[in-house]
Amino acid sequence: MSLNVFKKSIDLGDGRIIEIETGKLAKQADGSVVVKQGDTMLLATVVSNKDAKEGVDFLPLSVDYQEKYAAAGRIPGGFLRREARLSDYEVLISRLVDRALRPLFPEDYHADTQVMISLISSDKNIMPDALVGLAASAALAVSDIPFNGPISEVRVAKIDGELVINPSRSDLERATLEFIVAGSAQDINMVEGEADEIQEAELVEAIQFAHAAIKVQVQAQVELGELVGKTVKRTYSHENSDLDLKAKITADTYDKVYAVAKSGAGKDDRSAAFKALQDEVLAALGEDATETTKFLAKKYFHDVQYDAVRALLLNEGIRLDGRHTKQIRPIWSEVGYLPSAHGSAVFTRGETQSLTTVTLGAKDDEQLIDGAFINGYNKFLLHYNFPAFSTGEARPNRGVGRREIGHGNLAMRAIKKVLPGDEENPYTIRVVSDILESNGSSSMATVCAGTLALMDAGIKLKAPVSGIAMGLISDDKTGKYAILSDILGDEDHLGDMDFKVTGSRNGITACQMDLKVNGLSYEVLTEALNQAKEGRLHILGEMEKTMSAPREDFKPHAPRIISMTIDKEFIGAVIGPGGKIIQEMQRETGATISIEEKDNKGVIQIFADNKDAIDQAVRRIKNIVAKPEVGEVYEGKVKSIMPFGAFVEIMPGKDGLLHISEIDWKRYETMDGIFQVGDEVRVKLLDIDKQGKLKLSRKALLPRPPKPDAAPAEEAPQA
Repeated sequence: MSLNVFKKSIDLGDGRIIEIETGKLAKQADGSVVVKQGDTMLLATVVSNKDAKEGVDFLPLSVDYQEKYAAAGRIPGGFLRREARLSDYEVLISRLVDRALRPLFPEDYHADTQVMISLISSDKNIMPDALVGLAASAALAVSDIPFNGPISEVRVAKIDGELVINPSRSDLERATLEFIVAGSAQDINMVEGEADEIQEAELVEAIQFAHAAIKVQVQAQVELGELVGKTVKRTYSHENSDLDLKAKITADTYDKVYAVAKSGAGKDDRSAAFKALQDEVLAALGEDATETTKFLAKKYFHDVQYDAVRALLLNEGIRLDGRHTKQIRPIWSEVGYLPSAHGSAVFTRGETQSLTTVTLGAKDDEQLIDGAFINGYNKFLLHYNFPAFSTGEARPNRGVGRREIGHGNLAMRAIKKVLPGDEENPYTIRVVSDILESNGSSSMATVCAGTLALMDAGIKLKAPVSGIAMGLISDDKTGKYAILSDILGDEDHLGDMDFKVTGSRNGITACQMDLKVNGLSYEVLTEALNQAKEGRLHILGEMEKTMSAPREDFKPHAPRIISMTIDKEFIGAVIGPGGKIIQEMQRETGATISIEEKDNKGVIQIFADNKDAIDQAVRRIKNIVAKPEVGEVYEGKVKSIMPFGAFVEIMPGKDGLLHISEIDWKRYETMDGIFQVGDEVRVKLLDIDKQGKLKLSRKALLPRPPKPDAAPAEEAPQA
């Protein structure tokens, strides 16, 4: 059997080569490619149904990225020992690809479409997440699925002051900024990442640098598609239309919708008014209207909403809630709301509210990360929950969704950059944000509430962080555009951009941008970033009215941790045979004790909710690791008695010989009756010989008796 294999290579400009190959694997998929760099290989496939389901007016796109453990030469953990549901890390990468691809499908394409990317071979130093967008887009490029791409994704990082595309994993540890950027040959449509409090101009520069690399990768996909012969895409018809019905609904409802949009009503009242207008439209269709006609009527009414809200903003500068474009909704916040939590805060901005808690834990509470590519431990966790009641809905709780994982990750990135270092903060920290109300940018409310809760807990943040969600409404025909600060949920849904920016007064710590339209210029992007800074600083000012700096100390009921460093040679002595010593200390003191080897030292953490427990544990560990010093005096305990003396334990596990001649200044012929095993005796360490044996003396601590008087001199004989 002959294979018809096609390949293209991409030079990253420094000798690193990315290869795209198609025609060898998964040929029954609509499109499939293998992307290879070094030993890292990704298999990407895409399949799309020929027809759309009845009544579907959106793109049912699913994107799944999965890492095969065999790719890294590992067997999965757990009872089943097989790949299970996607990890949070895999979900986050899946979202990166989804957000880059989705805006580039035709608006009227509604067939079920599935993109799957698998890590099938892994190079420990090559980050696969920077290649998944390229792989997914290349699979579409060699298929007949309609797609207005290609696109690609790259990681841009600043390392040692220089911008680098797709840096190695080891180099990334030194990065001061790192973003995943996605886009087509013409435009950027997705950005996500974090930075060490950088300025806006530095972010724009990094995005432009990334776009130059993206253009090269897009061109390679165009050429690959031409080689394969997939330049003509399939024809489809996924939407019914009734232009007369559309014109009638527009004529009947546009002015009414415009008036509701201009009323400045609250979210619930505005939604009810729009719903009443839609019901009027459906009622006007008559009882004989078909389901298809009703479906089209709802769609056309939504189009009227879309046009009216955007026209109101562009023509009159009026937003749905009556604010001007730069205005932030009213803010109130409170700290210490929950008396039993180690730290807590309520942050409310407009109709969006987060109740956030902070819990401090020990090393044993760290999160174990057991992925195929990334594994290890994580000591800062941020979890975001979005219950149905936050939007006034009733729906089953099916666990954490991809959106919640993504929003939590963005907030985590934002705050992580201002946490104190490990030496200043030995705690495992868990932040949990429960969204109690939602009308736009709840992830940014999480950043603000999380910052306040951490300061309430006494965590010494380098600087407070706030976040803001920016929006964009634009019109290609007129060239008009409006940048919106602190967007509502409807402005996100009906707008062209959702751009979330977080940072301190010193600079940006994280951002996430999704564009739904083509053609965002760097001038508009810079303007949006500068407007975001203005809003971010306003929000910080409001937060500082509640709390401007971390508490001086932890809450009285918060646990305490102290760290100790011991010589490597004593690690085994602290742990004891089979963990006997450390378990006994934990049981008797009530403290949690962890120990690990780090930089050729033993690093110990002692965790307890009271000082006495910590002091007891410290004292016992110090006794174990203390080194005997010649000349020091010790309170010892007789461990055994021999004919020639007694062995006395002066420290845990450290015995010395108290020879019979060193017990007292007087001479003993036998050890009988001098000591009993268990007697306490005060001794001085005289010497440590070359074999490490200890020579002890009790005699040296006793006053030396006076010498006997000399005999009287004989009288001289008489002359």
